[in-house]
Amino acid sequence: MHRHIPYSLFTVLVAVAGLLVTNTYHLQVLIFIGINTLLALGLNLLMGYAGQISLGHAAFYGLGAYTSGVLTAHWQLSPWLALPAALALAAAVAYVVGLPTLRLSGYYLGMGTLGFGMIVFILFREWASLTGGASGLVGIPPLSLGPLPLYEPRAYFYLVWAIVLAAMVLSRRLIDSRVGRALRAIHDSENAARAVGVNTHGYKLQIFVYSAVLAALAGFLYAHFISFISPESFGFMMSVKLVTMVVIGGMASIWGAVFGAALLTLLPEWLHAFADFEMIVYGLILITVMIFMPQGLTRGLIDAYARFKRQSAQPAPPVAP
Repeated sequence: MHRHIPYSLFTVLVAVAGLLVTNTYHLQVLIFIGINTLLALGLNLLMGYAGQISLGHAAFYGLGAYTSGVLTAHWQLSPWLALPAALALAAAVAYVVGLPTLRLSGYYLGMGTLGFGMIVFILFREWASLTGGASGLVGIPPLSLGPLPLYEPRAYFYLVWAIVLAAMVLSRRLIDSRVGRALRAIHDSENAARAVGVNTHGYKLQIFVYSAVLAALAGFLYAHFISFISPESFGFMMSVKLVTMVVIGGMASIWGAVFGAALLTLLPEWLHAFADFEMIVYGLILITVMIFMPQGLTRGLIDAYARFKRQSAQPAPPVAP
């Protein structure tokens, strides 16, 4: 029962934030934090629990955005009908890509997913008749629920964070299930897990598809919020940001996905002067966290709080007469 308390408190915090934050720009930033949390959550399950690295995860983000964008902008399909098509395409592509690549490991897996991401990025950029090419795709309609429009920032904030909270709870249940135990066994030792009868490739493929679906869902929300998408939003740099979010927030931690996404979303807002050195700044932050908090911010802050409590509980040394 105590596991539900943090999620309940976080739900209240989100609800209160939606009421108290009145600045449109700040609401938009919170919306992007929610979208990035979805991306980081899926990748965290893949990297932190299954131990499988992906350097092309932005491709699934782009597939969700472009599938829904093309269906609604070119063929005037309802966004809510385009959503299952976007998720199904991302899941099918992840399954096809994961079948061979997830038999690789380590650097080879990273290079395989990197190559996949580059292929998808080139398709977005070069298939101009469908995607708009380098100029981008315009005319993506905003979301609405019947007569209720959702393009107003406060309404979209609640929509995005309701989906994020549902994904967090679903992911928590997945982690606590038989699948989650199998993934942790694969992370610790794939050979040992295979030796005791775990279908390692099957479980890795399942979590790869699940993380791709979350990324496509984030792409759908992104596309219908800004009504314009371009290939640059789904390139290699975005994949690097996603990996950085997971590592900085803390792998094998749902809350790490939230903290990592929040930090990496807010950071560009704070460091406008260093926009030309974005990759260097991310690299320095990543190195600093890996040196001083190798398990990420979430575990680092928990450990720091535990040390503080232990020190506070220690009796003071006696004063010499």
